[in-house]
Amino acid sequence: QVPLVESGGGVVQTGGSLRLSCEASSVASPYWSIAWFREAPEKQREGVACAQAKNGRTSYAPFVKGRFTISRDDAKNTVYLEMTNLQPEDTGTYYCAADRQFNWCTWRPTDFDAWGRGTQVTVSS
Repeated sequence: QVPLVESGGGVVQTGGSLRLSCEASSVASPYWSIAWFREAPEKQREGVACAQAKNGRTSYAPFVKGRFTISRDDAKNTVYLEMTNLQPEDTGTYYCAADRQFNWCTWRPTDFDAWGRGTQVTVSS
């Protein structure tokens, strides 16, 4: 069973918005930190946003610049990424990932031990 499942990707025009969802398969997910990463063709996977469990702390990559918001609905085992003012450079596959052991938010993919399969976001110019 895939521990995390992303949805909500699509094709939007520059300046548009999307809301991505990451649903966890385990009732233990409220205890996990959950992050969003993205990967564009020929580029390394990079962290976008992260939400720690239980303490409300969130962190964002500098390129987000106030455009994206990460939030959790632990009753639904779901984490959201609200993206506004999307730009062509935001195009890529977006993955959610969980740190199920330490509840850390880092930008190192190797620190996250559970991953979804990704959802594609395409921003047309």
